[in-house]
Formats: sequence, structure tokens, C-alpha cells
Amino acid sequence: MNRRPPAHTWHPSYAFVEASCSGATTAELTSQQVPRLTADTTLVTVQVGGNDVGVVDTMTHCILTIDDKDCVAGAEAAKSAATSNLPDALASTYASVRAKAPNAKVVVVGYPRLYTIGGTCGVFGLSDTERTALNSLADTLDSVLADQATRAGFTFLDPRAALDPRAAFAPHTICSHAETWVTSLEWDKINESYHPNKAGHRDGYLPLLTALAG
Repeated sequence: MNRRPPAHTWHPSYAFVEASCSGATTAELTSQQVPRLTADTTLVTVQVGGNDVGVVDTMTHCILTIDDKDCVAGAEAAKSAATSNLPDALASTYASVRAKAPNAKVVVVGYPRLYTIGGTCGVFGLSDTERTALNSLADTLDSVLADQATRAGFTFLDPRAALDPRAAFAPHTICSHAETWVTSLEWDKINESYHPNKAGHRDGYLPLLTALAG
């Protein structure tokens, strides 16, 4: 379950449980977070899968490598893992969510693209080739998540979808001209890197979730 704004401030008549854990895999979510669901749970949001295929490690490698080809190869390897290994892991995790919360509306939260191509970052940091490869990885992850969400009878929240133009992540990615809604690499807080920041949750995810779940 992903971190999000304090929902009790938006819906004070409901009780909310924050069970998220940065860095969790599908196996860890199933064993540590799913047990906190109950039969009377009415809404579940879940975002998992990126850590199963090593997304943060892939991005860190792209920061450290000199050759674009090494970064692209790493992103392609993660995409291959996402399409070959991740579907079964997600199916098992989603089945465990449904078993523990049989009556809940379950929203599977997708991953935003991280970078604006040809944006304000210029020649510093990653090249546009590397940024494009990492955006492609996010797209592949979302495709797998959306497919498995549909198979499980869950709802997929696509952060790239313009359900509300004000809530779209696209103008707020790293290297954009606008306020950035995603955290770039922070060596002292590696688990915070490449995650939506406070504004991303509040102005990006929350309006989309509200449109889906009320």
C-alpha cells in the first residue's frame, strides 16, 4: 500500500489504516500488510511491483553509469522481469487482498513517468536516452499492473491519465518547467528517491483516487 495524504482530513467519518512500507515487494506486502485488512474494509489502495523488478536499483545504476547503453540495458532487463515474472506475483498478491477484504473496492495505483524529455535538466545528470528508457520502464510496469488489476476485478489508477488536467503528472515530472511532483535521487534518503513527493500525492494521486473512489 502506497503512502498518501492523511485521508482522514478529507473523510473524517471514516477510519483509515496506513500500512505502507517503502521498498516492499509483493511477498513482503502479502505477509506484512495484507493481514491488516478485515472483512469490513471498504476501500484498499495498493501500489507494488516496482521493487520486485529492481526499479530503484535500475535508476541508481543509470545515475552511476557513463554509457547510455548500460542504462538502457538495465531498463530492458527490468522490463523483461516485469512482463515475465511480475504477473504471477501480482495475481497472488491481489488474490490475498481479495480474500482478506472480500467486499472492498480495490484500487491498484500505477507508477508515474519520472522525466520530461527535452526539459529543464539540460546536459546535467541523465541523458534524454536514459530518461526515455526509464519512462518506458514505468509504462511497462503500468501495463502489467493494469492487466492484472483487470483480471482480479480491481480498478487501475493511471497517474498518466488526464481524468482531471490539474491532476495529471505529465507537467510535473523531473526536468519539467513546473513544480516537480516526483523526488529525484537522494543518496541520504534512497528509499525516498523516485517516489511522488507531498505535492505529488496531494495534487497528483488524490484527485485521481477521489474520482475513482469518491
